[in-house]
Amino acid sequence: MDVVGWITAAALAAWLWLLLCQGFFWRTGLRLPPRADPTRWPDVCVVVPARDEAEVLPESLPSLLAQEYPGNAEIFLIDDGSSDGTGELARALSDRYGGLPLTVGSPGEPPAGWTGKLWAVRHGITLARAREPEFLLLTDADIAHEPESLRELVAAARTGGFDLVSQMARLRVASGWERLVVPAFVYFFAQLYPFRRIADPGSRTAAAAGGCVLLSTGAAERAGIPDAIRQAVIDDVALARAVKRSGGRIWLGLAEHVDSVRPYPRLTDLWRMVSRSAYAQLRHNPLVLLGTVLGLALVYLVPPAAVFFGLIAQNGVVALLGGLAWAVMTATYVPMLRYYCQTLWLAPLLPFTAFLYLLMTVDSAVQHYRGRGAAWKGRTYARPDATS
Repeated sequence: MDVVGWITAAALAAWLWLLLCQGFFWRTGLRLPPRADPTRWPDVCVVVPARDEAEVLPESLPSLLAQEYPGNAEIFLIDDGSSDGTGELARALSDRYGGLPLTVGSPGEPPAGWTGKLWAVRHGITLARAREPEFLLLTDADIAHEPESLRELVAAARTGGFDLVSQMARLRVASGWERLVVPAFVYFFAQLYPFRRIADPGSRTAAAAGGCVLLSTGAAERAGIPDAIRQAVIDDVALARAVKRSGGRIWLGLAEHVDSVRPYPRLTDLWRMVSRSAYAQLRHNPLVLLGTVLGLALVYLVPPAAVFFGLIAQNGVVALLGGLAWAVMTATYVPMLRYYCQTLWLAPLLPFTAFLYLLMTVDSAVQHYRGRGAAWKGRTYARPDATS
């Protein structure tokens, strides 16, 4: 077998390993764990960092105000220097819809060494501590919750003894580009952080989805949250790692009652979402970037390329190996497409989507070395993210 054949065989071996040995990442049946209503519902404070969120707030904030929670719950929306009237709109929505009490705070500009979002979260947690809640719900301003969302999160945490319960919000899939890119985003995340390993106390794998994180205040204090992760750009993963390292039990799964309302209608919107922090995920390390690019090429690009090369060169072995690898890849993507209620013909296009993600990752590194660094809501963080 020639060099092309061996490379294709390596791609097939990689897919067989991912299929069987990477925590069954491709399975999408992991929802909130078994839960029962507690005898006493603990107090909860909801912290929402918001910067220029007037576009999405009318869809998301009313869902928080309308939470059907049997215990005491209060919302703290932290207006992080918005220029579009986010704070005023939040107050108007609260007056209009009623529901849970709402406090709007403003933290001022973040000091050196803090990312803006985490500085806003810190301000919200400081305000919440005066209420002495047992749990904090950290949720983004673009996340809409069904009325039973908070109740189910608390019941799951109490029943399972978890210090952190997080749900990967169902992202919007309306435009053609969203259908092509968004399910793959969650698929790649689960491949990198298999959900079943996250809940395993014996595994070092830790991650959360920043849009919906229920965190016990005791675990937050033990882990030094958020001060311990104040420089993190990928704050959800850093948060989960800090909690797990401090001995906390964590859980992450796919959501049924939590949705993102933020639209990404164009490829440029999705590109910006991924590239703003992709290189931070690689710890701003050029060698890790090189390894990631080569790994993506081997796993996602070699199989279809081998099929076409084998057919053209009349090399049946290469075409067969490439076809098998492509088939395994396609099969593992099908459950995620079903979760997002998308047509299954998108599954064989995963190599093209992976190529887009490869380019986004490279672009993230290019932006970093141009001095722009990771960005969030108009702020740029050029300093490497040592925490994540």
